[in-house]
Amino acid sequence: MIPDFQSLMLPILKLASDRNIHTIRETIEVLAKQLELTDDDLNEWLPSKSQKKFYNYVYWAKAHLKMAGALENKARGEFQITNRGIEILSENPEAIGIKYLADKYGEYRNPLTNEKENISSLEDDKTESLNTKNKLSQEVLKSKLTPDEIMEKAYLNIKQSLEAEILEVLKSVNPYFFEKIVVQLLVKMGYGGSIQDAGKAIGKSGDGGIDGIIKEDKLGLDVIYIQAKRWENVIGRPEVQKFVGALAGQRAKKGVFITTSRYTNEAIAYAKQMDVKIILIDGEDLAQYMIDNNLGVSIQSTYEIKKIDSDYFEEE
Repeated sequence: MIPDFQSLMLPILKLASDRNIHTIRETIEVLAKQLELTDDDLNEWLPSKSQKKFYNYVYWAKAHLKMAGALENKARGEFQITNRGIEILSENPEAIGIKYLADKYGEYRNPLTNEKENISSLEDDKTESLNTKNKLSQEVLKSKLTPDEIMEKAYLNIKQSLEAEILEVLKSVNPYFFEKIVVQLLVKMGYGGSIQDAGKAIGKSGDGGIDGIIKEDKLGLDVIYIQAKRWENVIGRPEVQKFVGALAGQRAKKGVFITTSRYTNEAIAYAKQMDVKIILIDGEDLAQYMIDNNLGVSIQSTYEIKKIDSDYFEEE
């Protein structure tokens, strides 16, 4: 299990105690062995899939030590311990974290506020009067999340709220419009060629269990049969069996069953054991796909997360 990023500060400082220049890559490998992390641990991603979690934790632990003057950057991706870092180790601290650095070094700057925090004030009964930045700092201290994780946590909360809202709307639209939404989504995901081509097939088969047909690719080398159910009730194995039977009647090899509800474990297991390829998309997946493909949603705000361009500062 990966420890929080603040727990990595002391091991990183100890690694650098030989006063040699160390790289981030080397640090990750050494700490991974020390902590006996598994391949699954090392391959765990942040929720956004933008970066692996352990790399992110090592980066932020090293960044805080640098801001406190315990480490200094050398060449790109390289760092070395400072006299202050040696001084910290000489005191044999049991752990090093944001609170330790802020209490000990007046010039240490918390990156969330760009000012030295009065850490004790974050733990008293006056937290309601703190400004937004201080509240973010409090979350870092208590939950030990990195700034990246705080941003992603807020993003996921907003996304989950939007998913729930989309599902409520989908459940209220008429069945024909729901089928149209399903086709538009599949086209946006790369199937069917164009809305015009795909739209001609929807709702025309009239064959039990099939609501539409869409091309698998722009050339129409194969087709995908669609079942779209705007349901509240959980969909069990019998409904999936009906769909499989309808596919067999069309000699179809591929089908997508989409619902605003969810599937029972029996239905999921049944779909996986079939020779024909059946993809089950439940309400949660449907809402996620619509958000990811910008269908039925619009961008309200955009925030750019930037990092320093180390190449720019390298002398020629």
